[in-house]
Amino acid sequence: SCKKDQSELDAQIITDYIASYQLDAQEKENGLYIVVEEEGNGVFPTLDSEVTVQYKGYLSNDKVFDQTDGSPVTFPLNAVIQGWQIGLPYFSEGGSGKLLIPSELGYGSQKAGDIPANSVLIFDIQLDSVH
Repeated sequence: SCKKDQSELDAQIITDYIASYQLDAQEKENGLYIVVEEEGNGVFPTLDSEVTVQYKGYLSNDKVFDQTDGSPVTFPLNAVIQGWQIGLPYFSEGGSGKLLIPSELGYGSQKAGDIPANSVLIFDIQLDSVH
């Protein structure tokens, strides 16, 4: 099916990206990869948490589509894309790293703003606090 092909393409894009930047990435469920750069020493968020984060989101060609520019943002974790819902709970307060999100856990076959359909999304995240 098409869907399988897209997930294979996404997996290839993500593994190529990891290789080219020599990232120490761990594969988690559903093709999501995470890189923990800073362990953090606080609470781990759950889907019911509100989180305060700083982030930069970009495509695998390093084109930035969204970032917080120094002011953290707070939102309920259950209100964002699935890749964040799965990936963020691997970080605790004060932690930082990357989420490498296959399109299926992002916006899928929908275009979203500056993000083309079927895009792998990469986020540098810093988890400031969990509420």
